[in-house]
Amino acid sequence: MKIAIIQTDLTWENPKANCLNFEAKINSISEDVDLIVLPEMFSTGFTMNPSVVAETMTGETVNWMISIAKSKNIALTGSIIIEDEGKYYNRMLFVFPDGKIKYYNKRHLFSLAKEEAFFTAGDEKVIVEYNDWKICLQICYDLRFPVFARNIENYDLLIYIASWPKPRINAWDILLRARAVENLSCVIGVNRLGIDANHLEYVGHSQVIDCLGNYLIEPYENEEIKIISLDKEQMIETRNKLNFLNDKDKFELLF
Repeated sequence: MKIAIIQTDLTWENPKANCLNFEAKINSISEDVDLIVLPEMFSTGFTMNPSVVAETMTGETVNWMISIAKSKNIALTGSIIIEDEGKYYNRMLFVFPDGKIKYYNKRHLFSLAKEEAFFTAGDEKVIVEYNDWKICLQICYDLRFPVFARNIENYDLLIYIASWPKPRINAWDILLRARAVENLSCVIGVNRLGIDANHLEYVGHSQVIDCLGNYLIEPYENEEIKIISLDKEQMIETRNKLNFLNDKDKFELLF
């Protein structure tokens, strides 16, 4: 599966400007890709003003994602702020090439920013099946909670999208590799760039890691689109050789 990751700055609370920026970048991709990954809250930045910028599942940004997926014949994923039955969610949408959508609501809300005061936590771990890959969807702060990400479903790929600031970027790098190694899974991490309205600086460090913790795309800090082809058969061969997942603990997640 060929995947493009887009690392860029975001315009604060301006979905139209952000969608135009991402559309231009997507249009610049000359290679055929299967999936494009955008950061957390890619249309607004990591804002705690959901009442100002929230959209519904029939809103402009969702329709933009559907239009891009259909016109490019690709899958597209990233999170936006969604209002659903009077509640606000940091929702990661996975839009298939035919426009159908599966989504994951961020489970671990970032208490340091009081995210839980404005958003409702998700109550489900979501695995998407696409192009014969089982993909586990995760958002930013979820990265610090390995039990939630534990590979009990035999998924093939973990995707973390984030607004992870510069002062803690070392933790981002360490934890992404840890999730890859402990779950014998490929891992993609996509973070943003720039300085937001809260004066937090983001330096990216988007990256792709194989199931043994080796970098396929090393963390980078410039505004750039990176493309990678992931080999599922090679990962399965490694899993079968090592058999580490066969020794995993059995447990039940309680929400």
